[in-house]
Amino acid sequence: MTSIAETPFGSLDAEGRLLNAVLKGPTDKPGRFGYRGEIALKFAQQFADEKRPPELTTEQVIAVADAGKPTIPFLAAYLLSFEHLQALAEVLQGKLTPEGKYFAFCNNIDLLSKYRVEIVDVPFYVLPLDESTVYNELLELLNLDKTDLKKLSVGGKTDAVAEAALKFDAKFDPITFAQGVERMGPIRNRYEHRPV
Repeated sequence: MTSIAETPFGSLDAEGRLLNAVLKGPTDKPGRFGYRGEIALKFAQQFADEKRPPELTTEQVIAVADAGKPTIPFLAAYLLSFEHLQALAEVLQGKLTPEGKYFAFCNNIDLLSKYRVEIVDVPFYVLPLDESTVYNELLELLNLDKTDLKKLSVGGKTDAVAEAALKFDAKFDPITFAQGVERMGPIRNRYEHRPV
């Protein structure tokens, strides 16, 4: 049974960064640990013993790590703003590898854009996300059939997505982080056109 302490998620958990987890445990693949939930990127200042929610989080995180390995080979996450990619890279510094596959779905980049951004030699595939979810967008991007995955456990689904993501090698337009910040638009209100 793979324990979180054997993976790079262990220190994130110890820092109280892993929140609202749907999966935080071994997947169906031996030796692999999966995480689905939120990661706190910036904590709010605490006064006395009151617990405040983080100032900044990344949501809809899907990630895996193998026991005994120092880095996370696959991670996908939703960011409200493209500029939060810097905070994500800082929090995960030393836990990501240039050979890994990392997907950042951002609220405020052009809906037709797809970028590849390197931060400290770590490549991120940056994609838009409007009305969908990271999971559904990944299935589409990786050509995975939702029906085939339905019968699998949460860990099994996470394995299937991770395996497909690790083989992903599409060419996206390479841009710098600074160029991405220049190009990003305002944050869209995801709920403005929804009926009440």
